[in-house]
Amino acid sequence: MNLPCILIPILVGIICGILGYLLGKLNSKEDDSLAASLQADLDACKANTKSLNTKIASLEADLAAANAKVSASASKSFVSEAPSALFDSALAANVLGKKIKQDDLKIVEGIGPKIEALFNDAGIKTWRDLSETSTEKLQSILDAGGENYAIHNPSTWAKQALFAYQGKWQELKEWQENLLGGKE
Repeated sequence: MNLPCILIPILVGIICGILGYLLGKLNSKEDDSLAASLQADLDACKANTKSLNTKIASLEADLAAANAKVSASASKSFVSEAPSALFDSALAANVLGKKIKQDDLKIVEGIGPKIEALFNDAGIKTWRDLSETSTEKLQSILDAGGENYAIHNPSTWAKQALFAYQGKWQELKEWQENLLGGKE
């Protein structure tokens, strides 16, 4: 009488163990195929990301080259807009309301004596030199001067210098009235 009572739980346990083992094997095969599918998707995404990063790098290089070309042609077009005017200090003083010396870089809004000295050391000594120098070059000179100079924004300086070089004092004055610390 005790034997069947003991046998029934043992048989049920063995049957459950076998069924659990078989179900586990079946599920692990599905998990392996799911993992393989996910790994394939991940590999495809990595390859696509690598391809896109290469394309982005190529486009950034093209953009940098185009910007350099535009910047170079823009600085050349500034100078070629008008021939050099003879410097007339009386006219400049009359329009700007202060005495002006020829090729004084300090008349450019945002340039003081120290920045003028930095530019002179870098070979930029005249309004024409300043008007022909790219904003990137001016910024690199400022950056090399230290953090006190690197904070300045030279984006309008070439155009202001061009007005001075060409003797367009009224245009320079109007341009500077719209600037805030040398910035548009």
